Amino acid sequence: ENIILLSLPKGEDILRVDFETKLAEPLREALKSKKDKIKVLLTVYGVPLRVGGKVLNAEDKAKADDIKKQLDSSRKELAVAEKDKTEKDKLDGFKKKVAELNDQHRISIALESLACVDSELMCLWWPPYELSRWQPNPLYWKAPKELNNRFPNTLMTCRLDGPTADIAKRLVDDAVEVEVKGLKGKVYFDARGIGLNPKNPGDTTGYGGYDESFREAAALLKSAGMDVTLDDKGALFEPDSCKDAALYSGWYSHATFIDCCKYVKGAVAWHLASSEAITLRNPASKVWCPNLLQKGVAATLGPVAEPYTIAFPKPAEFFGFLATGKYTLVETYSRTTYLTSWMTVLVGDPLYNPYKNTPMVKESLIEPSPKSKSEK
Repeated sequence: ENIILLSLPKGEDILRVDFETKLAEPLREALKSKKDKIKVLLTVYGVPLRVGGKVLNAEDKAKADDIKKQLDSSRKELAVAEKDKTEKDKLDGFKKKVAELNDQHRISIALESLACVDSELMCLWWPPYELSRWQPNPLYWKAPKELNNRFPNTLMTCRLDGPTADIAKRLVDDAVEVEVKGLKGKVYFDARGIGLNPKNPGDTTGYGGYDESFREAAALLKSAGMDVTLDDKGALFEPDSCKDAALYSGWYSHATFIDCCKYVKGAVAWHLASSEAITLRNPASKVWCPNLLQKGVAATLGPVAEPYTIAFPKPAEFFGFLATGKYTLVETYSRTTYLTSWMTVLVGDPLYNPYKNTPMVKESLIEPSPKSKSEK
């Protein structure tokens, strides 16, 4: 009674129009009587991974062209004002107008409207929203309450997938088996030694913020008594150097999998880099997600196209909530990802809770990451 059959393209990509007519609309129709009860959508092996960008119609193109003309004109006005050394207030006004028109133009041409199918499905019940770039995730644990009023009924999504159908099935089998006794093994975090600049707010979701979060994740799990190894240097873990890995996360080996860990059954592992889930089903690919699945991990995540760092959960938050034993895999991810209608896919049994019977971290110890230097 929880299975919905759909007629979909066989590959990992689906056109935007087919996503709407063959996937999203049939789902809404099938689930409309259960709208308030459904919390999770689980896509499986065979469902496309990535939805293409929005295709502009004639009306869209005319609107975009009009905005582009306004943008070009405003840029010329700004250039003249800068050349003439116009007073600061007027100059700031020109800059603000250019920035606003630039944003309007990006939206009008649906720039970066390609996305992960699962991330778009989080927004299945939303009223129409802009497809250019991303939308905020109302399920994020620190999201303002007004986001839920603006975007009601946000769904959690997860995927059973991999290079083979047997691997996709194994994800459930391993989760069920390991959950009984709890996930046992070592923890490995591979930071890069990049400092955080607390005076720059943008750095919290940039390189400095994420590298700091790897260090915070290591400190949090180590304080809980877990066996943690932190590499805080630029070089990555060497191949075959991390034994009995239960949890792994690191960066940045772009589209080049490094077989650094030997994973225990039930392991949760992901690598922060730009292309690591551009495919899940190509066994010959060098990207991380399909290789991690072939190496036996039970859960992973990654982007289907260029995501920017903000598309990833903060390691300290993701692994912190997972280790509390209070949240399933899909709840952990949904609580710690910032964005919807964007690039990241979660792969694994959504109900997997590796520390359900062996909780390690007290939830009260988890803080938004990274903490500022003044808070340490």
